[in-house]
Amino acid sequence: MKSVRLRLLFLALAPLVILMPLLLLLGMTRWNADYDKVLIANVESDLRIAEQYLARLMAGTGNDLRAVTDSVEFSQVMAGDEAARRGYFREKRDALGLDFLYYLPRADAGPHAARWPVIAAAMAGEPETQIDIFPPELLEGLQAGLAARARVPLIATEAAVPTTREVEDRGMVVHAASPVMLAGREGVLVGGILLNRNLQFIDTINALVYLNAVTGGDRQGTATLFLEDVRVSTNVRLFEDVRALGTRVSAAVRGAVLDEGRTWLDRAFVVNDWYVSAYMPITDSFGARVGMLYVGFLEAPFAAAKRAAYVWMMAAFAAVLLLSVPIFLWLAKGIFAPLERMTQTMRDVGRGNLSARNGDVGARDEIGQVAGHLDDLLDQVQDRDRRLRAWNEELNTRVDQRTAELRAANAKLEETFQQLVMSEKLASIGEITAGVAHEINNPVAVIQGNMDVVREVLGEAARPVATEIDLVDRQVGRIQAIVGKLLQFARPNEFSDCAEMVDLRPVVEDSLVLVGHVIAKGRITVETEFGPAPWVRIYPGELQQVIINLIMNAVQAMGGAGTLWLALSEASREGRRGAQIVVRDSGPGIPEDKIAAVFDPFFSTKQAEGTGLGLSISQTLVQNAGGLISVRNHPGGGAEFRVWLPAVEEESPPL
Repeated sequence: MKSVRLRLLFLALAPLVILMPLLLLLGMTRWNADYDKVLIANVESDLRIAEQYLARLMAGTGNDLRAVTDSVEFSQVMAGDEAARRGYFREKRDALGLDFLYYLPRADAGPHAARWPVIAAAMAGEPETQIDIFPPELLEGLQAGLAARARVPLIATEAAVPTTREVEDRGMVVHAASPVMLAGREGVLVGGILLNRNLQFIDTINALVYLNAVTGGDRQGTATLFLEDVRVSTNVRLFEDVRALGTRVSAAVRGAVLDEGRTWLDRAFVVNDWYVSAYMPITDSFGARVGMLYVGFLEAPFAAAKRAAYVWMMAAFAAVLLLSVPIFLWLAKGIFAPLERMTQTMRDVGRGNLSARNGDVGARDEIGQVAGHLDDLLDQVQDRDRRLRAWNEELNTRVDQRTAELRAANAKLEETFQQLVMSEKLASIGEITAGVAHEINNPVAVIQGNMDVVREVLGEAARPVATEIDLVDRQVGRIQAIVGKLLQFARPNEFSDCAEMVDLRPVVEDSLVLVGHVIAKGRITVETEFGPAPWVRIYPGELQQVIINLIMNAVQAMGGAGTLWLALSEASREGRRGAQIVVRDSGPGIPEDKIAAVFDPFFSTKQAEGTGLGLSISQTLVQNAGGLISVRNHPGGGAEFRVWLPAVEEESPPL
């Protein structure tokens, strides 16, 4: 500790800081133990209430059966026919809230008495009520649908004893029997209540324990009936509206309650949260532990209350400590305040606040003089810093200005250069193309004229070389077509028709008719999908040229066999309405490294065939109409060309 004030403060507060926390810790530990005992006492009391309700339910069931056997109505019914007895038993079963009710004559009761102690006791003249576990076949024999009601699918539960079972199909039953002493009708009246999925039973326990203001109505409690370690009736929630039926108790609780026969009174993890819990074993008529009865309330509110108490006690301690420190510091203020102010001033200056000053420290001694000299020194430093910052800002402004001017000039120069290069390139290509075309036209015209003269002069004598003459004609025609494409590329405006509003579907259909002879030569299937599309403005001949070029390229790419898809639809681009034509083939597609160059002049994938101008001319024609042509390889195979043209919005299409 380098600070004198801190050292003095430690010496003054050491007893308070060390002794008081120890006393506080001892008090909190004792209080926490007493608080936990109160919680355990509360949950033990809750368990007694639940146990009493279960005992009352069992006693009430036995009393109801004795009341039936002692009634005059019962003796009258037993003297009647079998149908009347069955109707009477159904009526009494429903009225008493039982799940089954039947009469066993003494002559038939022997096997049942050997199996169930309850029936054996009634045969001896003593009414008896116990809890027994019934197998599913017995439940179904007693009452249709009872086995299905008892069936509970098991849900994997953390910390439970491992099991290979997937379902609990046994039933936990309040099993009651009362002797029948009628002359000639001696026997046993047997009835019972299935506790599996008996939500009324478990909700009544929960209401008695946790919804009663006298017994603690503000607690968030739950109740559960277990068949062995499986929840067969519970109000514990797995989800908000789903009860945790089929979940299992932890191995620790099962070992203590079912295996050892102890009552569990402690905190336990119940499905998805910690509860202050109480579990008691349930025994059947044979004295075996077959289940558990559970009640418990959520631990979180009480844990929060304990934490709040801890916080309040710690806050009180901190408040005492914080009040002691200012009093001591106030007493030492006259000595240490000037030094602390100078220390803070230097700290602020070190953080960049050059305007920080000591001011009047309230001392007229050597410390006050040092504080004044320090302020003077800081004034000089701040003035020099201000001038340096001003020079630096001016220099940065000039540098930024010059940099921005250079960037703008460079960008403009680069743009101008690119435009000049492109213009020069296109002009050169156009000039060369036009010159070559004109130079080729003259000898081609001479060849064509001479071939006509040869054909006319020779007449019938030309028949032996007719094939060669036709070959020359075809090649001359091919040369003329190439020359035409070259001229169209060089001066496209000279080959344009008049622009007009066009309905795309007839143009596409006419294009298919024009190339029909080419398609018919191969094994090509044409599939079309023509949807509604807006009218566009373009030169009809140019649009037809574009479509025919794309179709011919597709046919050539497929090698004369495959599928050609044509689609027409409405499509928007960048918020602008338009129409789209899609031409797709089933060919090998375009190599990925060549897709970017397919619209370049003189680029071709057809080796020796073609001029490489078809797609370039098509792109020019579409762009002149304000549209866009693009290409990609379709995911399903083949190349796909898309032609998009803007819709005509300002006019109505001609009728």
